[in-house]
Amino acid sequence: MTGPLLTAVDLHKSYGPTAALAGASFSVAPGEVVAVMGPSGSGKSTLLHCLAGIAVPDAGSITYRDTELTGLSDARRSALRRSDFGFVFQFGRLVPELTCVENVALPLRLGGTRRRAAEAAARAWLERLEVADIAAKRPGEISGGQGQRVAVARSLVTSPRVLFADEPTGALDSLNGERVMELLTDAARTAGAAVVLVTHETRVAAYSDREVVVRDGVVRDLTAAAR
Repeated sequence: MTGPLLTAVDLHKSYGPTAALAGASFSVAPGEVVAVMGPSGSGKSTLLHCLAGIAVPDAGSITYRDTELTGLSDARRSALRRSDFGFVFQFGRLVPELTCVENVALPLRLGGTRRRAAEAAARAWLERLEVADIAAKRPGEISGGQGQRVAVARSLVTSPRVLFADEPTGALDSLNGERVMELLTDAARTAGAAVVLVTHETRVAAYSDREVVVRDGVVRDLTAAAR
């Protein structure tokens, strides 16, 4: 497709008397990596949650392909998150009782894929993310950097069209953080997935194609402003 894959226009979202978003607009194209920056409490995570259909804005519109997300039921938004969206968070949120390969295969298993096929796909992604050797280990037996690579593999195993990454290197040292970002952005671009990357670190934002900043609930495109 040409043009934006996911577009938000004039989003407003408040929590009690506090306005998290106050007219925020945003778009991301297929295969594009957009870094969403801003100070703590600026509304960047709220923007991500609205774009992903986790939270519903009080006003404004969000369009994914030809679908208006804000008009969907909770069940349909949940189904969309399972089929079309992938997620990586600051702390990998791996299931401690499952092995790494089982963690990566989990989204496929929840979608009805048979175990053998799901785990074959999971192993392929673990290989691509350079952690195939820990496939049989559980999260408590691996390092933080390895765990975050497993989380990235899990986010990509369903071939999502949009990958949401919320501070994906925030719990890692600089060396591990750099490698995770290299692998994440390379894998996403190769797969043609759009990436919405929330971060407060300029070294992480440097891996993006475009940078925007959220301040006082409004989005400003830093890349366009620099031209």
